[in-house]
Amino acid sequence: MTSVTEPERTRPLRVVVLGAGGVGGYFGGVLARAGHDVTLLARGDHLAAIRARGLQLKLPSDDGTPAAESIVAPVKATDDANALPHADLVLVTVKSYSLHEIAPAAARLARAGATVLPLLNGVDAADRLVEYGVPRDALLGGVTVISAARVGPGVIERRSAFQRVVVGTLRGATVDTARVNRMVQAFDDAGVDVRVSSRIEVELWNKLIFLASMAAACGLARREVGAVRSAPLGRLLIERAVAEIVAVARAHGVAVDPDITAQTVGAIEALPATMRPSLLLDLERGGPTELDVLSGAVSRLGRQHGIPTPVHDTAVAAIGAAGARDPTSAP
Repeated sequence: MTSVTEPERTRPLRVVVLGAGGVGGYFGGVLARAGHDVTLLARGDHLAAIRARGLQLKLPSDDGTPAAESIVAPVKATDDANALPHADLVLVTVKSYSLHEIAPAAARLARAGATVLPLLNGVDAADRLVEYGVPRDALLGGVTVISAARVGPGVIERRSAFQRVVVGTLRGATVDTARVNRMVQAFDDAGVDVRVSSRIEVELWNKLIFLASMAAACGLARREVGAVRSAPLGRLLIERAVAEIVAVARAHGVAVDPDITAQTVGAIEALPATMRPSLLLDLERGGPTELDVLSGAVSRLGRQHGIPTPVHDTAVAAIGAAGARDPTSAP
């Protein structure tokens, strides 16, 4: 990679965040605190609170003690996508089922010169954004590992000691490495654990393997991960959910690591017993879920490649039947 020159390093990035919930609000807030010019797309009481008193971030201590520190980040905010300013970097941090709502703004900003970084669950966010008109060369692949939530109007709480972002150039895209370096430097200056990967598709699938397996198991049980692990055959359910996605990934041409199954099962075993994946929280709230980009994607690609995926097929059928209707589907 080329190095970032001093003028590039010192000039603040112009950042637009499409999705001001836990993830987008947090990263937008810490980037603003580090001196970058950040505008959030927000609405309702969240927007009103940000305009009135700024965006409040509740941060854990280094040992993970929750809400140990509170700061106010000097962000701007608007509910008018057409009023968003030109940007160097656009963070796409909506839920996957809302991607269609903000895609026109992402495409407009990308065509004006912005780099677009989706930090969404699933493995196809970038491809969907291309379908919506975002130039592929304006896109980066992105993965984040963080627990952050909007806990009130204008208030974001980071609940995890970790805050990681991985970025990389997508296959078939050509992205200016100096711009990538500058963006990575901005995250680093904001205290985020950030790195560039030459295998971003693998990184995306690694997250899917972990998240979709836990979401399927907990969603089917309607219980936290500890209850699933301790149930009869609960660990077997998790192992099979993981193994199905690994098989689909390899059939799809993704070179996941040879020991990814054991790694992922071990990571799920190590989670706190009270951990509840976001899909379960969405089910409990009665709102839309990201089932379609998690088990739904596994099931579809499994059928495409002739790979049996009974756990994820069952999750799609059972959770889909019991959960709220996808707001993008026909009535």
